[in-house]
Amino acid sequence: MKTLLLTGGAGFIGSNFVELAVQRGNRVIILDAMTYAGHRENLDTIAQRTASHPGSWELVIGDIRDSRLVSELLAKHQCSALLNFAAESHVDRSITGPSAFIDTNILGTYQLLQSARGYVDAMPAGSPLKASFRYLQVSTDEVYGALGDTGKFSEATPYSPNSPYSASKAAADHLVRAWHHTYGLNVVTTNCSNNYGPKQFPEKLIPHMIQCALSGRPLPVYGQGANIRDWIYVKDHCEGILLALEKGKAGETYCFGGNSERKNLEVVRAICAVLDELRPRKDGKSYQEQISFVQDRAGHDWRYAIDDRKAQNELGFTRSMKNFEQGLRSTIEWYLSHEAWVKAVLKS
Repeated sequence: MKTLLLTGGAGFIGSNFVELAVQRGNRVIILDAMTYAGHRENLDTIAQRTASHPGSWELVIGDIRDSRLVSELLAKHQCSALLNFAAESHVDRSITGPSAFIDTNILGTYQLLQSARGYVDAMPAGSPLKASFRYLQVSTDEVYGALGDTGKFSEATPYSPNSPYSASKAAADHLVRAWHHTYGLNVVTTNCSNNYGPKQFPEKLIPHMIQCALSGRPLPVYGQGANIRDWIYVKDHCEGILLALEKGKAGETYCFGGNSERKNLEVVRAICAVLDELRPRKDGKSYQEQISFVQDRAGHDWRYAIDDRKAQNELGFTRSMKNFEQGLRSTIEWYLSHEAWVKAVLKS
């Protein structure tokens, strides 16, 4: 059993990864500040030490910028890895309030790297843990900027962030790279496309549209809804992260995509079609009638797409979801059967 220190583990992607890691027999120490995106409800469904979940987890409430706390957790639990899922990640919030993104995504990453470096440096020479300890940075495809109508992002794509959010994540990635090349810290960075699936906070596109539709509100689509995103099911992304942690080469970056490019308007219409079937409107009309177009987001990137052949070839990465439509239906079914969860996280 490995012990992993995982920041941001009460959030969307983090909590899905905790579930996977526990299923695989790991012990996970979760460090989360429990801001608007981190919720105890995301962890309550994760079983502890059962036949199907041989691992365990515990939650520590704290800030990743608290270097003393991070260092104490690493040493106390003799962690074999530190995985940084903690991030301010909503583009709209970064436009109206960029300072939180600088604090968490840049300064937070810096403090984590320093704590990890100090932890490793303090180990005795020849310690197996000194040689194997790894820092993993969970990043995003938005650091690469925007694509035209052709081509895909890969690990070789130059960084060109266009929003305060993506700029803060790009800065964090550069720090991770520098701590590897300057100090020899064993690091791996992962960059992924748009995630979707269970437990995503309802400010994000898919759960937001579900809640707007069910409450009879307009479904706000930026511009004409023509911007394109590549969608990856969160559990597939988490499998990729675990592979990168276990098999990735030190200092390398691995991209994970869903091979599911869709225009934003296509996604919203697909949500409406599933809801029309599973939770029809009382008036018999389609939820598509609630679609409305709003002023486009400032600096809205045109298109994202990921080429993840490196992860497939070097790590053995595969996707469990056959296509976006299958994953979308599964996601909508989860939200329809977890309305109490939605109410709880929106209240906190």
